[in-house]
Amino acid sequence: MIQSMTGYGKSVLQLPTKKISIELKSLNSKNLDLNARMPSIYREKELSIRKLIASKLVRGKIDFSLYMEMTGEETSTQLNEPVIKKYIEQLKAVVNGDETELLKMALRMPDALNTQREEIDENEWQSIQKEIDNALSKIYNYRSEEGQALENDFIDRVENISNLLNEVIAIDPERIESVRERLRKGISELKEKVDENRFEQELVYYIEKFDITEEKVRLKNHLEYFIKSLNSDDSNGKKLGFIGQEMGREINTIGSKSNHAPMQKLVVQMKDELEKIKEQLLNVL
Repeated sequence: MIQSMTGYGKSVLQLPTKKISIELKSLNSKNLDLNARMPSIYREKELSIRKLIASKLVRGKIDFSLYMEMTGEETSTQLNEPVIKKYIEQLKAVVNGDETELLKMALRMPDALNTQREEIDENEWQSIQKEIDNALSKIYNYRSEEGQALENDFIDRVENISNLLNEVIAIDPERIESVRERLRKGISELKEKVDENRFEQELVYYIEKFDITEEKVRLKNHLEYFIKSLNSDDSNGKKLGFIGQEMGREINTIGSKSNHAPMQKLVVQMKDELEKIKEQLLNVL
């Protein structure tokens, strides 16, 4: 079953002193384009997160965000009291001011605050990993649902092209006869005597140039192969794109050889259906 590259997944984890929010957004892209945002404390885990996302989502423009909101009293920033007191003493020697104002000034000085680097708690990280897996499951399900909608649309449009092809096949004998008659009429208007056998030989050669038997057969095979690929276990948008290109090649050749207005009208309709398929294939994983 095919999957869309468009998706969204979110998961929230409440820890004793912080809330962790994980978001995954995905749009279409030719390759994997992963952008990760997270607090510096978790940066050492970025590589493993990237590998996990790449293995699950495979392709697409993906934004991964890990947000941390402190909800407890715990903080990694401490006042550097000896330094602050020294600043206040120095400031008093320069200006006369209120203790509160001097404190505000001292706090803006270098090294007034100590920020201790937090170490990752492995038990906490295991909980976060579970939420990342949860967010990945949600975006996977989202992609699958979108893929089902795309698949239904592809089946309808391939069926439309198949029906139009059947109409092309039905009017093909009429088209060949029309071409034959135009040639005979052109010769008769010249009012010249011609060798009938030679004329028939030339007529057969000329009509063979307009023959679309091979194109009809190949297009029918491409349509069947497209549906077969849709029903395969894996999702391969690139493969479907290649089949779509082959379908387009046969439709274009039928159009260039048709030389018959009713058939050209059917070809235009087939091109329109195929163009809509190609547009949607850009979203397929």
